Amino acid sequence: MALRLTLKPNEKIVINGCVIRNADRRQLLTIENHADIVRGVDLLDDDEAGTPVKNVYFFIQTALLNPPVRDELVPVIQKDLAALVPIFHEEIGGHIFEAANHVSCGDYYKAMRALRPLMKYEADLLEMINGKAERAAAE
Repeated sequence: MALRLTLKPNEKIVINGCVIRNADRRQLLTIENHADIVRGVDLLDDDEAGTPVKNVYFFIQTALLNPPVRDELVPVIQKDLAALVPIFHEEIGGHIFEAANHVSCGDYYKAMRALRPLMKYEADLLEMINGKAERAAAE
């Protein structure tokens, strides 16, 4: 089954480690065989990976983009995912198990996608904690 991607103007995509940037018009690509693909908007920069969930996401992203280091990273990713399990409640924690399963199957993009709701939840928690700390400091 082919993968169809619609690229926005100037959107960046990485296919098997090759960075491709779209021209200034919307384009449709059809990928007809298996390839490691990730959109530029789904990539984290080094400086963005500062929370536990984002760190794991960054390692998964690195495994996706850099196949030679996958064998070294998979045990680290699985260990870090396991460390997240007791932190999050059951409903949101299901995303951790889903990501771990995808990593075990070698589907790193799906693992990254599984962690996105967890990254949002983590950001909301940190925002709430920072808001409480600011209110406490103001009192």
